[in-house]
Amino acid sequence: MNMVPSALRTWFVIHFVADLIFALPMFVAPHWTMALLGWQTIDPITTRLVAAALFGIGIESWLGRNAAVETFRAMLQLKILWSSTATLGIAWSIAEGAPAMAWLFLAVFGGFCAVWSYWRWRLTAS
Repeated sequence: MNMVPSALRTWFVIHFVADLIFALPMFVAPHWTMALLGWQTIDPITTRLVAAALFGIGIESWLGRNAAVETFRAMLQLKILWSSTATLGIAWSIAEGAPAMAWLFLAVFGGFCAVWSYWRWRLTAS
């Protein structure tokens, strides 16, 4: 496939918005945000590192939304690696007793992993 479907470009914009919605409060107010989400033990450095990753990947989604198909393939590979390992890590943490809100994070990261895997397959298959 030499063209990037408009639906995939739209998913990149949705991803940008979703990442910023979570990253901003995690970066600016890590204790407040994580306590609101049910975490008892909060490490602000780790929280801000996760926010930084969300900023980086989300903002690149926005910046790259009009790129060529080769750029999308590379970005999708990165998004699959990030979301699949995040999903695995969240599932593992749930098994170790993570707060209930972790299930929402599992669903979000797992959902994005499925979306990115689908689009990577579509770009490869065509």
